[in-house]
Amino acid sequence: MILKSLFTVQPLVHRHLLHWSQRAGLIPDQELRKQALMSIETKDFHCEGGGILGLLAGPAHPEAIRFIVAYQTISDYLDNLCDRSSSSDPDDFAALHEAMADALSPEGSIRDYYRLHREREDGGYLRALVETCREVLGRIPAYGQIAAEINELAGYYRELQVHKHVRYEERIGRLQKWHEQHQPHLPPLSWFEFSAATGSTLGIFCLVSLGFDENLTKSQAKGIRTAYFPWVQGLHILLDYLIDQEEDHLGGDLNFCSFYRDDEELASRLIHFCREALSGVASLPDARFHRFISQGLLSTYLADRKVRRQRQVSALAGRLLWAGGWESLVLYLHCFAYRRLKGGATPEDRVRRAK
Repeated sequence: MILKSLFTVQPLVHRHLLHWSQRAGLIPDQELRKQALMSIETKDFHCEGGGILGLLAGPAHPEAIRFIVAYQTISDYLDNLCDRSSSSDPDDFAALHEAMADALSPEGSIRDYYRLHREREDGGYLRALVETCREVLGRIPAYGQIAAEINELAGYYRELQVHKHVRYEERIGRLQKWHEQHQPHLPPLSWFEFSAATGSTLGIFCLVSLGFDENLTKSQAKGIRTAYFPWVQGLHILLDYLIDQEEDHLGGDLNFCSFYRDDEELASRLIHFCREALSGVASLPDARFHRFISQGLLSTYLADRKVRRQRQVSALAGRLLWAGGWESLVLYLHCFAYRRLKGGATPEDRVRRAK
């Protein structure tokens, strides 16, 4: 799987990122152009990780990866716009994130996502990303079987982006109320764990990739969604917040890991998410692949340079890797070496190396 990731997935991912980087460079509005380029340059590892799920599409994996890169680029771009916006208008954030709903609908109209935003002239960049996603989805045989599940996951994601980008003093109350609305249908989760689980796109990528199989059933699609949400997705985003604790504290940003009582509770719950994720995917078709994804999350995040700079995170890393099994340790060594070799290369550099 590691070799497929390196020699099949990553070259495709970076060719698509180069295309979108070049397209972003043509955006007329200076601020939108800046955020689009920055979202690709600083968050390309999101596409690298998500792209691996494209392998579930088998021979159609190039198209699955094309979708994954475009959809994740929408996500990262909009996250940058909301994070760095002078606006705190929830209606503005909701309008922008309509792009993530329209991208999952092969038919229907495309809306004016910037209608409430101060900066508007993106030269068709966001629309092109949406249309790329729709074009791929229009070709997959089992779209009807996955539509309800991917739209449910995307709905959670869009709501989270609104709640977590409003004025700081409003965020926790909104997130807690949102959790209360969904709590009857959830396993035991705190409001911030539920919020974390909604912030991942992995379930969508998994379902879209499997949608290239014309024999996929609605029951199977629901089983995949249940395995990925909340446990795999929750593990994903909690790990992301785990390694960002120091910089979020310095920047005054909301970090879901900060709401645990202490480091021991944080460790206990992350290990619980890890075990539930591994248990949940064990009954899926291609269980070994899904286990690899869950273990890869541990390895990818815990190999980040930020971990060693934070003593409490570094101490927890070993316990988490142990909970993930010996394969997590092997993957960790690979990720550690890959991150060091990758260094500060740009997407253009990595595409040239992949050719």
